[in-house]
Amino acid sequence: MKAKELHERTTESLVELKASLKKDLFSFRMKNFTGQLDDTSLLKKARKDIARIETILAARASESEGGQA
Repeated sequence: MKAKELHERTTESLVELKASLKKDLFSFRMKNFTGQLDDTSLLKKARKDIARIETILAARASESEGGQA
């Protein structure tokens, strides 16, 4: 998922997407451990998407704190 697409989403949508990706990541890890995961690049992609979302959420949180101070 591109960072531009993530920036266009609302904060609530990003939080929901992050939770969904964490569930998917757990599922991918279990499948990889049991040998059922064919595309192991999904692990790296999911981790990077979660990191992108967390970065955007942190930036939005710091903006809102800076605006109130």
